[in-house]
Amino acid sequence: MKSRILTGLAAFFVLLLLLVPDDFAALSPLALLAIPLEALVGVAIVVFLPPRARTIVGIVAGVLLGAISILKLLDLGFGVTLSRQFDPLSDWSLFRAASEWVSESFGKPGAVGAVVVAILLALALPVLAVLSILRLSRVVSVRRNLALRVVAGLAVVWVALAILGVHLVPGVPVAGRSTAAAAYDHAAQLRADIRDQAAYDREESTDAYRDVPASQLLQGLRGKDVIFAFVESYGRDAVNYPQTAALLASRTQQLTAAGFQSSSGWLTSSTIGGGSWLAHSTFQSGLWIDSQRRYGKFTEGTRYTLTTAFSKAGWRTVAVMPANRRDWPEGAVYGWDKEYDDRTLGYKGQGYAFSSIPDQFTLHSFHRTEMAAPGRKPVMAEIDLLSSHAPWTPVPPMMDWDKLGDGSTYPGNGGKGGNPDEINNEDANTVRDNYRRTVEYSVDSLVSYMEKFGNSNTVMVMLGDHQPSPVVTGPDPNRDIPITVIAKDPTILPRIASWGWSPGLAPVADGPVWRMDAFRDRFLAAFAK
Repeated sequence: MKSRILTGLAAFFVLLLLLVPDDFAALSPLALLAIPLEALVGVAIVVFLPPRARTIVGIVAGVLLGAISILKLLDLGFGVTLSRQFDPLSDWSLFRAASEWVSESFGKPGAVGAVVVAILLALALPVLAVLSILRLSRVVSVRRNLALRVVAGLAVVWVALAILGVHLVPGVPVAGRSTAAAAYDHAAQLRADIRDQAAYDREESTDAYRDVPASQLLQGLRGKDVIFAFVESYGRDAVNYPQTAALLASRTQQLTAAGFQSSSGWLTSSTIGGGSWLAHSTFQSGLWIDSQRRYGKFTEGTRYTLTTAFSKAGWRTVAVMPANRRDWPEGAVYGWDKEYDDRTLGYKGQGYAFSSIPDQFTLHSFHRTEMAAPGRKPVMAEIDLLSSHAPWTPVPPMMDWDKLGDGSTYPGNGGKGGNPDEINNEDANTVRDNYRRTVEYSVDSLVSYMEKFGNSNTVMVMLGDHQPSPVVTGPDPNRDIPITVIAKDPTILPRIASWGWSPGLAPVADGPVWRMDAFRDRFLAAFAK
């Protein structure tokens, strides 16, 4: 009896690994009601093998099944957060960032627990798969004739189901082969990654601005302070919310009343759900950087960036990156004159989940240390705001600029983002509403900054880095993010009139959309003379 129970558990475990889909949208108990082709082929092979060969094949098959199952689980996680497949060639470095996000958002015990569970799972799956397959192979070898008859019958059924295209779950055929498909997809991805390295080298070597003299760079912005402000996870979905659209309209009126003009369009980001550094580097470099592999090659190179152009033309260049909590050697590729991070922005208040520093304080610190400095040169800054980063709660309040001080005046409602279940399991509308409110706070901070500190020599480019995760957008979101140029000098916006953007902070839904890597050259061309 005990032996039969163990055999049944082994069969269930192997079938579970074979049939679990790698797409979160397809997760359903009905997805397990399928006939896995891999199991039929496996049984047909092992029944004819001698004991020693059967053991070797069982061990190899178990290790492979465990490894592919881990890849499928990673695909599930990457799909729900980044809306893409896990890339085994370059994505391992993201696990450190993921651990830091869990630690900052939900506390260090949560991060430690997540790491321990991940390690145990990575070890357990291959071991249990090997033990289960070895047990099942012994059973079918003893009952060879019965096993062959069952396999032959199920093979006929499998072919019929495949021809008829029977599905109980959309995208999951009852004639199952998801594990083989996952293995094939990752092998194909590996080949594509290798080819892409050569493609990147060709793209990087072509640069129309690398040898342009300083006298032909950014003449239309001479004497201006230029701020490129990235709003975390600010995508098309945010603009589509009626409440956010109303806020953008209201803030447009406020800016107009203060003497500012604004014009907005769309860019297609190179990433979604996360990986902000991919979007930042794409925007800066004019290269399509959509993977850690490409990002690594970019940071090891000498690509001409927007920062390079401003520095060459005489601006002081500054990076303000509150998400950085340690040294960032990759940032050397930009050649900033000064970098500010979580350790140097001077914030003494409470953190707000992953966003350790409220956006308004980040802007206040930037103004105090850079813009208010006496006798300074014009400043070009990239400011990467963070308050609209998941888990999107709690939301900092807007404060009186003159009373921000060192941030200790922030009310005591900061802290971690609560239980992870609040993000994964609570009502989707609540999660979306939290997301919307954090984006509105970030936009409010930028608009208020321009009203308080902006003048005729201030030009701000406000844009998103990427759409939020599918937790907010739903499956198959687009990658569009809004971008806005704000200026008081009436000579600025006419230079980009040919772009076809719409007036105000909100781009029209059917306005022009460019890939994010197109912005660098268009911007440099618009303000060259």
